Amino acid sequence: MSLSFTNSIAVQSRARALVPLCVGAGAYLFFLYIGDTLLQDSDSFWQIKIGQWILDHHTLPYTDFYSFTRSGEPWISTSWLSQILFAASYAQWDWAGPVVLTAVAIAASAAILVYLLDAHLEIPRSVLFAMLAVLLSLHHILARPHMLALPVMIAWVGILMNAADRKVTPSWVWLPLMSLWANLHGGFVLGLALIGPMAIEAIWTLESGKQIRLLARWFLFGVAAMLAACVTPYGWRTLLGATNILNLGELLSVISEWMPANFASFSAFEGAILGLIAIGLFRGLTLSPPRILLILLFTWMGLTHVRSIEAFAFLVPLVLAKPLGETSPLPQIDAQTSESWAARYVTITGALMIAAAAWTTTSIYMSHHRFTFTMDQTPVAAVDLLQQRKAQRIFNAYQFGGYLISRDIPVFVDGRAELYGEKFVMDFFKGVEAKKLDNLTRLLEEYKIDATLMVADSPAAQVLDHIMGWKRLYADNVAVIHVRDGVGDAAAPARP
Repeated sequence: MSLSFTNSIAVQSRARALVPLCVGAGAYLFFLYIGDTLLQDSDSFWQIKIGQWILDHHTLPYTDFYSFTRSGEPWISTSWLSQILFAASYAQWDWAGPVVLTAVAIAASAAILVYLLDAHLEIPRSVLFAMLAVLLSLHHILARPHMLALPVMIAWVGILMNAADRKVTPSWVWLPLMSLWANLHGGFVLGLALIGPMAIEAIWTLESGKQIRLLARWFLFGVAAMLAACVTPYGWRTLLGATNILNLGELLSVISEWMPANFASFSAFEGAILGLIAIGLFRGLTLSPPRILLILLFTWMGLTHVRSIEAFAFLVPLVLAKPLGETSPLPQIDAQTSESWAARYVTITGALMIAAAAWTTTSIYMSHHRFTFTMDQTPVAAVDLLQQRKAQRIFNAYQFGGYLISRDIPVFVDGRAELYGEKFVMDFFKGVEAKKLDNLTRLLEEYKIDATLMVADSPAAQVLDHIMGWKRLYADNVAVIHVRDGVGDAAAPARP
């Protein structure tokens, strides 16, 4: 083989190594451009507010101090590190900070996925899987902690899958990744739960004697991973806090992101499931029972809770990569050739150019674009009026809780459903939706409510117009305020 031909292969190899970075940069620029769509969930407000509180007080919350219905009750924040990162970025660049931080997380997720798939699949298919994963996750790509944990989840599962493919135990060097995940978001429990199925995949085709030894090593790794998950300021309580949300029963069916998938009209998720079936039939894939179990698990998660569709989107390709790759093996490239000076030059130069282009584009775009939060989550004028009236106990709509917290107003309820509990929040929802009228009137009296802040078209807002002792004080396209009749000032004029 001639020297020039050898260098050509090396350059191609290193250029291929740049593909994940290119995919990540493309994803980053795309979500920077549509950054306003990341600011559509009022939970972002209280996430940032808690992060600011942690930075100001140099400690973590152990009780609630943002509501008047659960004030002083035990509560821990399993996303404290993400909240600090969001708060610090917001303090520095206003809403541009959380947008850029979220876009970087999405970029890292796409890049890591392509990098992991590249070991088994050709580049076009790896990139296609990454693009489809992002597309499937669009509904849940928001400036919230779960996005900062997404690249960690993909990397962790990729490490487990790689070890299972090679019939070895994951290196304990990667355990700090679990600690990082546990400090970023409560979803780390999924990473712990997947150790079992991955271990079964690792031992599936081995002889019985080797199976026992390898399974024992995986068991020790699982114990170490659980201990690593407790390396947080909350210690072992992190495990309990992360699982509390899963014990909310009926409540999970009324919170939008925890609702089951709806196939009443065709969706990208439905298309992905049909595509998955088509790939299996067309390719004639034969999967081991543990891999089948993993795919069924991720599919079930996506069907049960729409927020889990992103796990399906990013993790199913990792499970399928090796079986798909075996149907069309990649050409082998000599490792020594790939380490030539020319190859390294291509990689370093290309990486620096991509990073510089992304940074320059960010600076230019941010200099003339101001990111704003969606209006239907921010009842600015209505809250201004409530503050003028010095309202103390406000019965607020669920989606307004985060904004009220950002304005330092104690809330009736907000997105921390695990704090309030299933019964309380279900009573609230049934009252707001006017499914049980006595629920609404009972809550208003029991908690001595002096003002309500409802979504403009909510049933409760219409019902309150006809309940004796209450009057409509203010209304616009976002929110409606009712106060007790005969208390305070005359009603303010409704805004169109």
